[in-house]
Amino acid sequence: MSRTLQPTELKRLHRQWRRRTAGRVALVLEDVQNPFNVGAILRTAAAFSVEALWLVGSTPHPDQPKVAKTALGCERYLTVHRTDGVDAAVRAARDLGYRVVGIELATDARPLHEAVLGPEVALVVGHEDRGLSRDALDVCDEVAYVPLLGRVGSLNVAAATAVAVYEARRRAWA
Repeated sequence: MSRTLQPTELKRLHRQWRRRTAGRVALVLEDVQNPFNVGAILRTAAAFSVEALWLVGSTPHPDQPKVAKTALGCERYLTVHRTDGVDAAVRAARDLGYRVVGIELATDARPLHEAVLGPEVALVVGHEDRGLSRDALDVCDEVAYVPLLGRVGSLNVAAATAVAVYEARRRAWA
């Protein structure tokens, strides 16, 4: 019969998965304006051991109260950088060896499961309504989207980011 894991068992389980996980994942948040979305993304990033996170443009900082409310302190596990433009964030990610993949419903985008993520990937996500800017799309190595089956046209940016980060990590486990 199943039961909920006790704290020591949970730590052991997470440690086993960390040992099985290779590669690095980073995130670039371009003008993600809703602080609750940013907080949720920070929590996902901490849960999946995202190495670096760039906040671009109007994306609120983790110390903003509404961001902090959702992040629940997870920002302490992240290396957060601030840049004014997406090109600077992408350049910094590339300098650290990341392949840069935008997550966007765009004309040349590939389904996420077919995208070349590589062992070191920086995922770029954008504004809740407008998505990634033209500048961001132009500087990405590739653009991918999350295939949807239902009648909803798109996911919330925090949900799409969670799916994309999970896919990047899942590939290292496969």
